[in-house]
Amino acid sequence: MKRLRINALTSDIIISIYVIVTLYFRFKLESETATGPFESLIMGLCFVVIIWALIKLKVLNPNWFGLFNSKKAKP
Repeated sequence: MKRLRINALTSDIIISIYVIVTLYFRFKLESETATGPFESLIMGLCFVVIIWALIKLKVLNPNWFGLFNSKKAKP
C-alpha cells in the first residue's frame, strides 16, 4: 500500500497555515467563552499532537524552510 507523502516545501506551508489558523481559533474561542488557562493548554496540546502524529507517520515532511540545513558548501 502506497502512503501519502507531501514534499518538504508543501509540508512547511501546511504546518505554517495550520499553526496560524489554530492560534486564531484558540484566541477567538477563548475570548467568546469563559475558558481558563487549563482548558487553553489542553486545546493547544491537542492541536500539537495532531501535527506531531502527521509528522511521525511521514505524511508531512517538514524542512523548516531550509533553516536547519547542515550541508556545507564545497570550496
